[in-house]
Amino acid sequence: MSKLLRRGTGCLAGSALFFCCLPPLSSHDPITTKLTWTREISRIVYKRCGSCHHQGGAAMALTNYAAARPWAKAIRDQILSRRMPPWGAVPGIREFAGDPSLSQPEIDMLVGWVEGGAPEGDAADLPAHLPVFKTQSPALPRYTRTVTVTAETTLTKAGSLVAIGAKDVPAGGSLEAWAVEPDGTVERLLWIKDSRHTRQYTLLTPLALPAGTRVRVAATGGHVILYLGGRV
Repeated sequence: MSKLLRRGTGCLAGSALFFCCLPPLSSHDPITTKLTWTREISRIVYKRCGSCHHQGGAAMALTNYAAARPWAKAIRDQILSRRMPPWGAVPGIREFAGDPSLSQPEIDMLVGWVEGGAPEGDAADLPAHLPVFKTQSPALPRYTRTVTVTAETTLTKAGSLVAIGAKDVPAGGSLEAWAVEPDGTVERLLWIKDSRHTRQYTLLTPLALPAGTRVRVAATGGHVILYLGGRV
């Protein structure tokens, strides 16, 4: 997967923002929530953040209470602005494999925990074993050809879109890609706002695109790469 930047690069770049946020949470903040690190919050962090934020990972470790608590308010601000976990693709366009984005209930719990004083809780509530954290992107599905689109390209052959890569989008830039099928059907493929890194997105469900489909890209810079399966 050397075609595009790997996930770890985005984690490292995005995590630098933590150090520019609000001052660390005070140890004297009153506790007003029943949410605790040991019961709810640690499990969210392990699942959504641990692949980058573990000891020896691409970004600062946040996998234990002592390390995470001083940055509680910064974590809250980063997840509310959707800068963390780093992903790039605006939700609701297509479903992609390996999406680390927090669900709304997870966001609500993290915010509630921080604003409630970020209590630790009972050590007995922690998972029995710390997960094995791995920084990796989903494997690229089998494909037969690639098509690079900067502005507009018409597909001369039918194909099944298995992944789409966003490349060379400038920092803070945007990119939107969509397909117009011969019968006029419009399929939105990818939307990136406020880009901080580029990556490849693997579709959970491949999208069949007939011959004659026009793929269009509107961007402040960069282009997309379509990974297509089917006959050459």
